[in-house]
Amino acid sequence: MSHPLVAEPLAEWLDPEAVYLASFAALDDSFWLDAGPDPARGWSWMGTGQRVDDAEEVRRITCADAGDDAAADAGADAGAHADDDGRAAAATASEDGRFRGGYVGWLGYEGGAVRAGAPTAPTQDDVPQQLWLRVARFVAFDHDTRRAWVFAAPDEIADFARGISAGARHPVPALETTAARELPVTARHEPDEYAALIERCRDAIREGDAYQLCLTTRFAVEEDVDPVESYRRLRSRTPAHHGGLIRSGGMALVSASPELFIEVRGGVVRTHPIKGTRPRGTDAATDAALAAELAASEKERAENVMIVDLMRNDLSRVCLDGTVAVDRLFDVESYPAVHQLVSTVSGTLVEGMTVGGLLDATFPAGSMTGAPKLSAMTILHELERGPRGVFSGCFGWISDDGALDLAMVIRSIVVHPGGAYVGAGGGITWRSDAAAEVAEVGIKARGPLAAIGAALPTGW
Repeated sequence: MSHPLVAEPLAEWLDPEAVYLASFAALDDSFWLDAGPDPARGWSWMGTGQRVDDAEEVRRITCADAGDDAAADAGADAGAHADDDGRAAAATASEDGRFRGGYVGWLGYEGGAVRAGAPTAPTQDDVPQQLWLRVARFVAFDHDTRRAWVFAAPDEIADFARGISAGARHPVPALETTAARELPVTARHEPDEYAALIERCRDAIREGDAYQLCLTTRFAVEEDVDPVESYRRLRSRTPAHHGGLIRSGGMALVSASPELFIEVRGGVVRTHPIKGTRPRGTDAATDAALAAELAASEKERAENVMIVDLMRNDLSRVCLDGTVAVDRLFDVESYPAVHQLVSTVSGTLVEGMTVGGLLDATFPAGSMTGAPKLSAMTILHELERGPRGVFSGCFGWISDDGALDLAMVIRSIVVHPGGAYVGAGGGITWRSDAAAEVAEVGIKARGPLAAIGAALPTGW
C-alpha cells in the first residue's frame, strides 16, 4: 500500500529537543531517532504514525538497490536549480538523509532467535517482540547543514509546518533531577553468579562448543517510569550517534546506542560490530592510556575479529559472491562514558533481497550472540535463565524505497506499564577475566539506570 508524503523546508533551524517536546511528546505513538545533543554531523528524525498490525508488510519490502542511488543522484542534479519550488528543493536536499517515509520501530531478541532456530525463554511482559509505526508525519534534521524539513500528506503539510515552527518557539522545560527517586533495582544475577556463568562460558569454549559468547543479564525496576524525561536525561549524560525514543501503547524504548547494527543504501549493506570496551579516564592522560590499552588488547582484538568473521559469513548469505569485505578493523571510537573497538563489514546485496530475508540472515546480531551463532544462542539460553526481550534486538527506520538504518538495542531502557528494565552484558572468550567482565557490565548499565533514578545493586 502506498503512503506518499511530500516535503517542505522549514525557514530556520530549530532545536530538535524543543520540537519533540512541543509537537510529539504527548502523543501515544511517536518517535525520535536522535543523532545526539547539538551534533556536528548526521541526521535526526522525529514524528508520529500508526501502529502496524501485520509486521510482514515491513518484511516484504525489497531492499534498495544500486539503481535507487543513481536515481537519487540524478534527481539531485536536476533539482539543484529548483529553488523556486520549495517542495522540489526539499525533496532533493533530503536525499542524503535517506529516510523519506516508511516505518520506525524495533525488533526484540527472542523473535530473531526463534527464526534462527534457537531456544528462547518466555518474555514475561507485555512488550511486543516487534513493534512498527507506519509514519504519517515527521521532521528531518540535517545536522551537517543545519537545515530541517517537514514531511506529511499533501493536504496536511502546510498546517504541519506552521505547527512545528510555532511549537518549537516555546522554551524547553528544565530537566528534572532523579536524585530523590532512588528506585529499587532487582538484578537477574548477583555479581558472583555472573562470574560463575563466565566460567561456564569458558568451559563451553574449552570444549569447542563456541569461540565467543555474549553473556547478558538484566536490571529491573517495578515502578512507573516516564520515558520522555528518562530519554532527556540519558541523552544529556551519555549522548550517542544512534540514540532514540520510540513510544506506543504505554511501552517505550529509550536508547543511547553507540552501535549501528545494519544499514542498506544503494544496494550495499553494512554492519558495524562493536566488541571491546573501556571506561573513559578522569583526565586526558588516563583517558588516552585506556584507549591505547583497548586498541592493543589481544583479548579484545580476538573477540572483535571473531564477530567480524561471523558477520562476513552472515552477509555472504545475502550478498553477491566476492563482494563481502572488511572496510575497517579495530577502530577505537570514543563516547562520553566509554571507548569501544569497532569494525565495519559490507557487501553488495543480491537483486530482489527483501528486508525479511536480510534480517533472517543477520539477526540477532553476532555481536550480541557470539560464535558460532546458533550454538552460542543455545548455550546462552541455558546460562542466562531468562528472556532478553527488546534488549539485544535492534531499532530504527526502514524506508519505503528499501533503505534502512537499524541500531543495536544496547545502553537502553525498555519501559512497560508498571516498570522498566535495562540489559547489559559482554563478550566472553577463553582469555576473559571474570572480575573485569563483571565491572564492564556495571559500566554499561550505570548510565541507563541513572536516567530512571536508579543505581546499580551492590557489587556491580
